[in-house]
Amino acid sequence: MTENPNRGLVDVVADATTVSDVDPAHNVLLYRGYSARDLARGHSFLDVVHLLLVGELPAPVELAELDRAVRALRGIDPALEALLASLPLDCHPMDVLRTAVSWLGACDPTSADPSPEAGAEKAVRLLAVLPTIIASDQRRRRGQAPIAPRDDLGFVENFFHMTFGEVPEADVVRAFEVSLILFAEHSFNASTFAARVVTSTRSDLHSAVVAGIGALKGALHGGANQAVMEQFVEIGDPDDVDEWLAARLPQGHKVMGFGHRVYKRGDSRVPTLHAHLRRVVELRDGRELLGFYEVLAGAMLREKGLRPNLDYTSGPLYHLMGFDTCMFTPLFVMARISGWAAHVIEQASDNVLIRPVAVYAGKAMRDVPTVDDRLPRTLGGTRS
Repeated sequence: MTENPNRGLVDVVADATTVSDVDPAHNVLLYRGYSARDLARGHSFLDVVHLLLVGELPAPVELAELDRAVRALRGIDPALEALLASLPLDCHPMDVLRTAVSWLGACDPTSADPSPEAGAEKAVRLLAVLPTIIASDQRRRRGQAPIAPRDDLGFVENFFHMTFGEVPEADVVRAFEVSLILFAEHSFNASTFAARVVTSTRSDLHSAVVAGIGALKGALHGGANQAVMEQFVEIGDPDDVDEWLAARLPQGHKVMGFGHRVYKRGDSRVPTLHAHLRRVVELRDGRELLGFYEVLAGAMLREKGLRPNLDYTSGPLYHLMGFDTCMFTPLFVMARISGWAAHVIEQASDNVLIRPVAVYAGKAMRDVPTVDDRLPRTLGGTRS
């Protein structure tokens, strides 16, 4: 293959965006100009949703209106319930989400409306119903009946109630909300770019979200938080970390949850979520898991100079909260739907078809063979 320093579109500027940016000088993630770390300190997830979709943080009346809309749209249509219940229990939860969003798009009467207003309304509908789908899916995999949403509970409290039948400690609720804020948006990552590519063809928002879900499912993207916990299980014991790495690193095997293509001095989101992880560790008796976390993180810094990314921190956090490992990436979708929708709206409002080119590395032009020349040959090269 021809060497291409931009293979995988590395460092290629595909477009401009006003949604978010990573400021390398300050090693900070910005949402519409605001530090994601600062937003996570004192704002709600719905504050951030409004910021991403509309462009500014909401006034109290706007936040109340968004909250009312989300509470009113949490229920699942019985036909969708039946469809989801029919899916195999051994399919990945991201397959369930992909199927659900396709169904929702097929039933949306405004599917073809590309206006920003319609895009924001579709995003709010998805934001409201996806937690219900995710909670129901975890419960069905455990052989449990679904729990209906409650409109008297906030966004995160209701999700925990639908998943576990109860609302946990305030510190657990806040830790989960902070994770949603930090996962909400991250510029032109793989899933967001996939959604923008689909939108650039003048397709609909639901199709773009399905593309985003498909991209996020992969272990090199959103699936990494699931892979982090699977690594801990594979290693088995913190004392075996060095031996495990010695068997993997020389072979070029990737250790999930470390390094980031954008952050060169460590993922700026990790310290914020790590502080919340430590609180949940104390509440959920997770000191052993945190010790495992720190041993592997220290070894990777020593051996490869790589620091944890947000997936490495969120995996143990979600585990201690009680979520099944296979559900970790759908939790990512709950957050990222806001960022995807913001980019879909932006792409549609000033659209150009995204159509890159490739360097051809195949055979040179040649003549098409005759029928006789295409007769089967033996391995020795003679006619059969």
